[in-house]
Amino acid sequence: MELGIYTFAGMSPDPATGVAISAHRRMQNLIEEMELADQVGLDVFGIGEHHRPDFVISTPAVVLAAGAARTRNIRLTSAVTVLSSDDPVRVFQEYATLDLISSGRAEIMAGRGSFIESFPLFGYDLNDYDELFAEKLDLLLKLRASEHVTWSGKLRAPLNNLGVYPRPLQDPLPVWIAVGGTPASVIRAGTLGLPLAVAIIGGEPHRFAPLVELYREAGAKAGHAPEKLKVSINSHGYVAENSQAASDEYWPSYEVVMNKIGRERGWPPSNRGQYEAGRTMRGALLVGSPQEVIDKIMLQHTYFKHDRFMLQIDLGSLPHANTLKAIELYGTKVAPVIRQELGGVAKAEAAATA
Repeated sequence: MELGIYTFAGMSPDPATGVAISAHRRMQNLIEEMELADQVGLDVFGIGEHHRPDFVISTPAVVLAAGAARTRNIRLTSAVTVLSSDDPVRVFQEYATLDLISSGRAEIMAGRGSFIESFPLFGYDLNDYDELFAEKLDLLLKLRASEHVTWSGKLRAPLNNLGVYPRPLQDPLPVWIAVGGTPASVIRAGTLGLPLAVAIIGGEPHRFAPLVELYREAGAKAGHAPEKLKVSINSHGYVAENSQAASDEYWPSYEVVMNKIGRERGWPPSNRGQYEAGRTMRGALLVGSPQEVIDKIMLQHTYFKHDRFMLQIDLGSLPHANTLKAIELYGTKVAPVIRQELGGVAKAEAAATA
């Protein structure tokens, strides 16, 4: 399993002081986090796109390029690119450029977006929400498949045998589909044979297992080999030396962010009891000691047999020092054990079928 981190680089006010970090300082911290993730041997670092005052990143490819210059091995992905409100030609060019800068470490994680600010900002109609994504994904896949593209759709100007440059080092440039849990979305990803990233930030993760199975069934029905149908599980989490420290350190920033979003979306307020329930083995939060996080990833692997796990650590106003320590523990204490245990599982399964 690949193990990674994703972030939206939030800038929520510190619960203790009411003061938010500056955009400049948050960006410098983020680059340091990317460097450390690479140094401790994590596999992937993802950066998400938002167009709000409480997040610093609106152009993930630019920030990932800065990280590419300061890292050596870690893969660099958007998490996500809001493809519906962007131009696929420009997205392809940006990530092909990132791929060249990083010597073949770039990926695109394309999604429809859970926030809508980018639609009016770039002149798109929310009534076209679903059609925009389907049409633009179709064009993006044609761009990565061929240097010269002829294409037409309803919501973007056509291309008539036009070349798109530069071409990436990887062929093809990896494109993942990010979903929040709708059957239509997972069927589309499976039918296209694209890897699937499932965001699980609440509830009980085992309830998402039928969606992952639906994805694999759709992929098999479309004739795609099982090894093409990769799955990533993306969740909130935090690692500390012990369980209580993890709970206490993560809760303040988690409460601020979840309640802010909840007020916007009409959710009931989050409370400490619900948070602690999410930390139990059947809950969605991976907040705990290294062993607790190991146990939870391994349990979820029995549900999903996933190929990648992505942890969102730096939620809201979590102190930078805490984020760095959590990344260190995740890379040095959690990741090696997961790799060893899953390697043992794979050998046992191979022996059983020999």
